[in-house]
Formats: sequence, structure tokens, C-alpha cells
Amino acid sequence: MTGCTASGNDEGDDESITFWVQEDLPDRVAATEAIVAAFVDESGIEVEVVSVAEDQFAQLITSSAAAGDLPDVIAGISLPQVRTLAANELVDTDAVGAVIEALDASTFSENALELTADGDEQLAVPSESWLQMLYYRTDLFEAAGLDAPDTYDKILEAAQTLDTSDLAGFVGATAPGDAFTEQTFEQVALGNDCQLVDADGEVQIDSDQCVESFDFYGDLITNYSVPGAQDVDTTRATYFAGDAAMFIWSSFVLDEMAGLREDAKPTCPECLDDPAFLAENTGVVTSIAGPDSAGPAQFGEITSWTITDGANVEGAQAFIEYMMSDGYEDWIAIAPEGKVPVRFGTPEEPTVYSDLWATLPAGVDTKAPLSDFYAPEVLEAVAAGPENIARWGIAQGQGDLLGALQGELPVATAVSDVTQGTDPAAAAEAAAESVRSVAESIQ
Repeated sequence: MTGCTASGNDEGDDESITFWVQEDLPDRVAATEAIVAAFVDESGIEVEVVSVAEDQFAQLITSSAAAGDLPDVIAGISLPQVRTLAANELVDTDAVGAVIEALDASTFSENALELTADGDEQLAVPSESWLQMLYYRTDLFEAAGLDAPDTYDKILEAAQTLDTSDLAGFVGATAPGDAFTEQTFEQVALGNDCQLVDADGEVQIDSDQCVESFDFYGDLITNYSVPGAQDVDTTRATYFAGDAAMFIWSSFVLDEMAGLREDAKPTCPECLDDPAFLAENTGVVTSIAGPDSAGPAQFGEITSWTITDGANVEGAQAFIEYMMSDGYEDWIAIAPEGKVPVRFGTPEEPTVYSDLWATLPAGVDTKAPLSDFYAPEVLEAVAAGPENIARWGIAQGQGDLLGALQGELPVATAVSDVTQGTDPAAAAEAAAESVRSVAESIQ
């Protein structure tokens, strides 16, 4: 963590606030500080910016809460983190609700508001999202006469048709103990109405729908993928090398696939002459439907702002309102590929932010709008994705269980086991027992 953790402000004095942002990449921190400086100049409210690494956030928020030294505003918090903060009574829900009212709830994604609320209480101000998607080679699909791979059957058909000794039909995460494996499987499982828990909080990861999802994913990996444990880096590298027809990754890959990042460039044979070849020949599927599908659903993350209990309310509210209006364009421009807006516009211009998103320069070493590389239907699907984001446990009121599971990642272990030959029902049952054990420990 950089900066000082002391807030040093008195309740009711809106001249100074402390702001934690879960971001530690220097260029992104610098961009954030520039936006904050503009707010300070306009409002006269001093803002202390504290950069917090994501993997240190839980420990730091716990120690700060124990010391009575919480920041006033926190940004970049995930859906599980929102629930954990609320469960520990660290959120000023009245102050958060007032921000939503000031900005006008109708300008936000309805789904994003629901995912960041507990009944009538708003726990956070949803800001942006990133999506997990299935990417596929449109040129290969068209040549083979294949439909877009948006169902279990179509994915298996495409994998079987396109898989050769030189090309994997599909590549996906399988590494045990890896959050990316769990995220990848949750994307697949949600489409088959496989849920972590039911409305009563009872663990359901061993349900028929989930067993079917494990079986499907195991079939893909065992018969149509590449050998060895796969993770966030190897799956991307395989697709970028032109060695796979499909893979699952987050929207953060969009700028890399366009050749805008030097340390993660596409290396396929066609990419040597045209670094954007894959971007121009890749389609996306945001929601995968299984045979037991209950409707469109996809894995994704919504990151939010919140105001802590005991914060300088007036200053904190003014700051978030600025960051979600005058400062919002610059905020999502920090990394458009991973900051898909969930506030679509203003009451006067309802789609101004969602329309702007695709035109913002993305990339690291080279900057260019994503619309320079991707077909309009690809970017439209990404922009609309937040409306279908679903997460295990949130709708069932068990969001704090998600955070508690991050230490053990039992579903990732089950995925790994299935791809190595374990019976899907047995792997699902073992995962369910682990989830039940964790659930009991936090009751």
C-alpha cells in the first residue's frame, strides 16, 4: 500500500477525505490521481489517495476497522467484497443510497443495482464491470459452416469439428487452487442453471445441473484441448498462437488481442504481418446456455464505490458523485477493456457513457479505440453484458460465502479433478462438502 492510512478527518467536516483505490499499477494510479486533482480544484475538498493492492485489501481493511481508522471512500471493490464489508457493518448505506438518488437510479444498469443491494438497502454505487466471455475464431467457424458457440451442444460440435493435431478445439483453465479456473467454470455452469446455493442457503454444487456442467467441461478439456494444467497465461498464449479455436477469458484480453500490449502480443502466423488479425477474426459469446438453462446468465464482476461507516459523509458523497459524472469518462478511460460502464448515461443523455466506451483509447504500450479492431456486434455484446451478469450466492443472500471460499477454491479443485478423470458426480460431491464446511465456519 502506498500513502498514509490515517484519515485525519472529523465527522461533518467535508474539507478532507481519505480515498482507497484497489489499484497498484503506477500508470493507473497516476491517472486516478489526475482525476482526483480535478475534483479537488473544483470542490476545494482535499482528497488523500491511498493505493491498495487487491491481495492486501482484506487484511488492511480489517486492521483499519479494528483501529477505528477506516477510509471515507473505497473504490474498485468486487461484489464479494461489498458483501463482506456490509456483513461487518462497515458501510453507511444511507449515504450510499443518497448518492444513487442524486445520480438518478434510472441511469444505471438495473442488474448492477440489484447485485450491489440488500433488499431496499444499497450497499455500494456500481461503477463498471468486466465480463468473462467465450472467444472463438470466426474465420474458422465460417469456413466449417458452424454456428456461434452459444450452447453446450454447439460448443462441443465446434470443438469436435475443428480439433486437429495442430489445433485444439477449445482451451480453458484447469489449474487447481486458481481463482481463474473457478471463474471460468462459473461462466459455464451459470448457463446451465448450476448454482452454488439455493434460496434457503443450501449448497447445490452437487446438483444434477452442476454435475452436468462438470461433465461437459471435462469432456471439452479431455478430448479437445491441450495437455497439462492450464491457467490465465497459458490459455491466452495458446489462443494467441493460433493453436486453439475457442477459449474463455475476461474482457481484459481485448486490448492485448488487438496487439496493443507488448508483453502479451498475438503470435499466430497471420499475426506477424497483421498484429490485429485475431481481433478482426474473433467473435464473442457472453452467455452460454446449457440444456437446463434458465435464461441468459454470465460470469462477470462489477466493481463499485462505497462510503464507510463514520465517514465524512458530505465530502464522500460529493467525491463519488463527481467520479460518476464529470470524472466518469476519464475514470473508465483508464482501462476501457476492463471498465465497461454500468452507469449508461445521464437523465439528459441516457446512453452517453455506453456510447463513448468503445471509442476510448485502450491498450498499454499502444493506445487505440477498441472500435478500430472489433466488429460493432462484438463491442455491442460487451457493452450489453452487465445486464446479464450473475454471480453464485448473491441473489440467494449468500454473497459473503463467495469471499470466504477464495482461500480454498473447492470448485477449482473439482474442475481439475474432473479433467484428470475423476467422475463428475464424485468431484461435485467433494466440492459440495468443502463448501458446506466453509459455510458452517462463517455462520
